[in-house]
Amino acid sequence: MVGRAKAASGQAGDAIIIKKYANRRLYNTASSSYITLEDLAKMVRENIEFQVLDAKTGDDITHSILTQIIMDEEANGGQQMLPVSFLRQLIGMYGNSMQALMPSYLEASMANFRDNQSKIREAFEKGISATPFAAIHETNMAMMRAAADVFMPGMGKAKPSAPATDSKDELAALREQMAAMQKKLDELGK
Repeated sequence: MVGRAKAASGQAGDAIIIKKYANRRLYNTASSSYITLEDLAKMVRENIEFQVLDAKTGDDITHSILTQIIMDEEANGGQQMLPVSFLRQLIGMYGNSMQALMPSYLEASMANFRDNQSKIREAFEKGISATPFAAIHETNMAMMRAAADVFMPGMGKAKPSAPATDSKDELAALREQMAAMQKKLDELGK
């Protein structure tokens, strides 16, 4: 009983106990209040550990409650996260010889996704100049400058009726505009 009281208090490392009653109500033993599935979803997003127990039998029903939250999110969220093709493949895995591997594979895939998501977020927070995106940006800009140098003189030559001084002035103006655009892009990249 001591372990259960400790878990209900929500101390560090312990899961909060949520009891589900026959009337489908959820009771948070840590806050001594009734909560909803939306409250549980919020707790998940805030990385608060909890365990849902059937109040009558004491069985752990956390898995079915989390699945119910996903179903509600998919039905009511407006934008579905799980594509139909993925759902079909997932359903197809039940009873398959690979079914036992799926939980660990999905956990590893999600962990990898979260790691990469945080790395991308960090890269944007640090600024694009200190990331691989900066090198891509510089390469793209160099290609644009090279293309402009190649095509702009060709465009000037394509108008034989225009005086040479006009095309040189136009070329100089275009180069100034390109330099101004490059400066603005460089400032945005910092």
